[in-house]
Amino acid sequence: MKATDIKDLQDSELVEKIKESRAELFNLRFQLATGQLSNPQRINAVKKNIARLHTELRTREIDAARSQAS
Repeated sequence: MKATDIKDLQDSELVEKIKESRAELFNLRFQLATGQLSNPQRINAVKKNIARLHTELRTREIDAARSQAS
């Protein structure tokens, strides 16, 4: 998922995407452990996607806190 796509999502959608990505990461790790994973680089891609989602969510939290403080 690109950063521009992530910025277009609502907060609730961001949380849902994080949950989905974590479930996908769990499944990928399980496949890796059982030897069924065909593309090991997918694990790193999903980790980076989770980090992007968390970064956007945190950025929004900081912006909301700043707007309330002002």
